[in-house]
Amino acid sequence: MRGEYKVPGGKLVAVDVEALDDRLTRVALSGDFFLEPDDALDDIVAAVVGMPTTADATALGQAISDSLGDEVSMIGFSPESVGIAIRRALGHATSWFDHTFDVIEPVVLAPAMHVALDEVITREVAAGERPPTLRFWDWDSPLVVIGSFQSVRNEVDEEAAARHGIGIVRRISGGGAMFMEPGNCITYSLSVPTSLVDGLSFERSYEFLDQWVMGALADVGIKARYVPLNDIASEQGKIGGAAQKRFAAGAVLHHVTMSYDIDADKMTEVLRIGREKISDKGITSSGKRVDPMRSQTGMSRADIIAAFLAHFRVRYDTRTSTYTHAELAAARELVETKFTNPAWTYRVP
Repeated sequence: MRGEYKVPGGKLVAVDVEALDDRLTRVALSGDFFLEPDDALDDIVAAVVGMPTTADATALGQAISDSLGDEVSMIGFSPESVGIAIRRALGHATSWFDHTFDVIEPVVLAPAMHVALDEVITREVAAGERPPTLRFWDWDSPLVVIGSFQSVRNEVDEEAAARHGIGIVRRISGGGAMFMEPGNCITYSLSVPTSLVDGLSFERSYEFLDQWVMGALADVGIKARYVPLNDIASEQGKIGGAAQKRFAAGAVLHHVTMSYDIDADKMTEVLRIGREKISDKGITSSGKRVDPMRSQTGMSRADIIAAFLAHFRVRYDTRTSTYTHAELAAARELVETKFTNPAWTYRVP
């Protein structure tokens, strides 16, 4: 059995493995990584031969780490990456190329519906009722979407929000507040089985799941980089941020919002943003707009989304999909019973 893992920002790790009686009996390691001294390759292999086929990537990586001396340098890969490749060879972990992704192009809905669809779609992926899914948001009204653990009173000036007709909804993932007016940002959600991020820590999984969008940004002329924990930035500053929610049933929700053209005055009136956060969002003074995607590309929002969709479709195996009546009905029920319910919105007052 063969497994491969491309380390984000690093090298390719490939393994060929054989197993008998639930134990690894043979492991051959290769790749375009660098390793000093050369004979450490044998030590890495010896460390995992005999281990249970059920061992997770962390346990496999720890066994490798424990077997290596301080003089060993692993460049472009890590013990954990070898563990992930072994897990993929054994069928416990999957790669992007093991899946056909449903792609749902932007559909204009109430923004709270998109928050609810994040939960509906990801639960379906966990249950095997829908394949991994990439979907782009589009919405018809303004909304502040706060992170699962944020305080409403600390993040939002509710009087200002009401004055501007802006609602407040708490999403299921962590992270910061999103100021969303129609056309002001680009948001997508990626719902994938947990097997795709098997062996990756929360921190590493952000970078891993953002890899494709770095290529998509390059297609529209933006040289972007990943900034831990969950930001995407260019040479001009922050472009957007990601948030995640892992479902125990076996799926991960990863969604990203990038600023296209935001009214900074209104945003700072509605959100209680401190000076440090203002700087992080690219605002230097009153009256400025947060518009990295518009100003750096010169493209319309629709054209950028189309370029992102084209990049994803070229990169991976995809099929065009849409929301089912059952999914929309389930989302509407969640909007009524959860996402517009004060008990959920103000669970952190």
